Amino acid sequence: MENRGLLAGKVAIITGAAGGIGAATAELMLARGASVVLADIAFDRAQQLAGRLGENCWPVELDLASEESIKAMVEKAVSHFGRLDILHNNAAALGPDIAEADGDVEHMQTRIWDMAFTVNCRGSMIATREALPHLVQSKGCVINTVSNLALQGHVIQAAYSASKAAIIQMTRSVAASHGRKGVRANAVAPGMTMTPALKEAFPPHIRKLVEDETLRDQLGEPEDIAEVAAFLASDAARNITGQVIVADGGLASHVPGIAGFMALGDN
Repeated sequence: MENRGLLAGKVAIITGAAGGIGAATAELMLARGASVVLADIAFDRAQQLAGRLGENCWPVELDLASEESIKAMVEKAVSHFGRLDILHNNAAALGPDIAEADGDVEHMQTRIWDMAFTVNCRGSMIATREALPHLVQSKGCVINTVSNLALQGHVIQAAYSASKAAIIQMTRSVAASHGRKGVRANAVAPGMTMTPALKEAFPPHIRKLVEDETLRDQLGEPEDIAEVAAFLASDAARNITGQVIVADGGLASHVPGIAGFMALGDN
């Protein structure tokens, strides 16, 4: 594997690491030489994953709604591994109950809006704030998982998309304020990605609507996003900062209704 040593000696915190994109990224970063803190509110699953992945990863319980929990995560990571090079803010509030309630603004429940911003945006800000002194020392980087919905309007998920759009601006702010201190900050914007949580939150007929508009012949997998995150974390991406890398299978790149036009060509 020619990329095996790209992250050698680096220490990464990945939030939401117990499954989906987080777990795939943890596995890839480990394969490329990093040590990884698996931070997740689902601590049992983080422990199980750590047991499978081996000694260079360490599970930490994390509640992104708790400032003290976030501070403790960073402190434990640095205490355990001695340094911090990569913060991957990946976790988000996106369970089936939340996805079902997160519709348009007219029908928005305040608790859903607050939850999206508390977990997704505020939690990522606190984690970044607490990590930055260590990232300055290591000349490290921040990677934020956002969404292509942060760049497009939709009739659903108004809270989720707005919180992710706020993280994009935070990404640019960190890149601007800390670039000369040696810290890079970038975001990766997946489209609909076939994680277990997404499959549970969105039934097949909803996924089909997105799949029809995707330029690939399938929706993305967690490993597709992990590859982008691991690249951004490496020195190979040293000249990339303040950017949003869209990894949505081309969904956001074309005119509306392309699936219908493609169907016309089949007639």
